[in-house]
Amino acid sequence: MNKSGTLSRKLAALPQYLQHLGGRFREEAKELGRLSMLLDIMDKEMLDTYFQPILHLRSGATIGHEVLNRPPSSPQFPSTEHFYDFAGRTEQMFRFEQYCRRMSLSRYMERLPEADAAGDKLLFVNVHPGVLNDSRHKSGETLTLLEELGLAPERVVFELTERQAVQDYIGFEKVLSHYREQGFRIAVDDAGSGYNSLKTLVYLKPEFIKLDKSLIRGIHSSREQQELLELVKEYADRSSTRVIAEGIETAQELLFLQMAGVEYGQGYALGRPAHQPVDGGFPSSALPFPVRGGYRHVSSNW
Repeated sequence: MNKSGTLSRKLAALPQYLQHLGGRFREEAKELGRLSMLLDIMDKEMLDTYFQPILHLRSGATIGHEVLNRPPSSPQFPSTEHFYDFAGRTEQMFRFEQYCRRMSLSRYMERLPEADAAGDKLLFVNVHPGVLNDSRHKSGETLTLLEELGLAPERVVFELTERQAVQDYIGFEKVLSHYREQGFRIAVDDAGSGYNSLKTLVYLKPEFIKLDKSLIRGIHSSREQQELLELVKEYADRSSTRVIAEGIETAQELLFLQMAGVEYGQGYALGRPAHQPVDGGFPSSALPFPVRGGYRHVSSNW
């Protein structure tokens, strides 16, 4: 093959190659923009913090709140999911988790009604599993902050999401034992949303199982979802684990979960996220459910 033919082919391929390089540069520029925005959010404390109530599904009492930290709207992050997905795969994850934990605990105590400051309501704080086992993590750091804030560790529940998979279950269980000895409790979030659910539950033995909203949505009319709920509930009953149903949005879903004996619930039907940790309640449209001696009609002024 002569040199002129080889050169012709290379020249013909040049536009495609340049287009490929241009695409890479654009994507790298976007990544740098996202990283810059993430650093700004931490440096300028731009996260908004909300608290969503978690209710006892029989009494309607608020037993605690989940902390939800939300980034400001920006072109770099069109949704909260995009933001946390990006933060989770950067070298800034450890620093970001420390920032989130500090803000979550501090803002909770700052905004908690004075009457509840000395109470026993729980605070569910989302934690990336990799951070708890990170060598940069200083033992006792969270305890020191809690002592400064006047918040007992027994009121704090570390919520581990199943979407951020644990690799070394045996080693991670030892890390969790250390936190439990300090008084903290563990919840597994998003249970039922992926194949690691059962393995996560067996090894980590959480005090709480939070059922993913995809399992709860329309559960009153889905036999498959009901059967999966029954399996999880049976495991929870045998292992003294409490079940929290997430994403309850309708009176029909609420009624079914009450009838099924699910102990706790969370969702828009019970209370939307708010800037202050206020009590939730059953919706006025809730249906009556059977209790000993007759029926109780669930209602509230929520």
